[in-house]
Amino acid sequence: MIITIHPDNPEGRKINQVVNILRKGGVIIYPTDSVYAFACDIFNKRAIEKICALRKVKAEKANFSISCENFSELSEYAKQLDSTTFRMMKKVLPGPFTFILEASQKAPVTFRKSKKTIGVRIQDQQIPNAIIAKLGNPIVTASLKAEDEVLEYLTDPTLIYEDYKHLVDLVIDGGIGKNVPTTVVDCSGGKAEIVRQGIGIIHEI
Repeated sequence: MIITIHPDNPEGRKINQVVNILRKGGVIIYPTDSVYAFACDIFNKRAIEKICALRKVKAEKANFSISCENFSELSEYAKQLDSTTFRMMKKVLPGPFTFILEASQKAPVTFRKSKKTIGVRIQDQQIPNAIIAKLGNPIVTASLKAEDEVLEYLTDPTLIYEDYKHLVDLVIDGGIGKNVPTTVVDCSGGKAEIVRQGIGIIHEI
């Protein structure tokens, strides 16, 4: 199934439809503030395993991130931030960044099994934020890579649907996506380090 959701004013009825699928353990493809991505409820182990299969990675080696609605929610899944890290994150979030932080005990065991860190996002995109708010907890986010020599990521939701209509429960058409992923910043070692330069720009670390 594919549904079109307005990227700036997501329709409540359609958001409810998406959330119902996630609550039943469904896997969706949705537009982020960077590239299109797989998503599921962070507390549904079977759905996470399905995304691992789609991404062809083992669960213990998967570097998926979670998307939170705001800093209050983010603070539940990551250990307390030092003041320097917090100020830096406040400057750029919401935005196309993934921050690697020490995971709290509330982070799902799936994320803490082989490592003590978790990738977190607060997106500058109304569709995921509306979904997360209605769901009541973060969603897993795993970027949708293309098997293409030119494009690294799939950007056209109509073509995405053609490729994945039998593999996922729903594709959200929120317009043409970007082809540049988030900037990944590792803050778990006491000093911030950019481990992948993506669409997000940090002027000072």
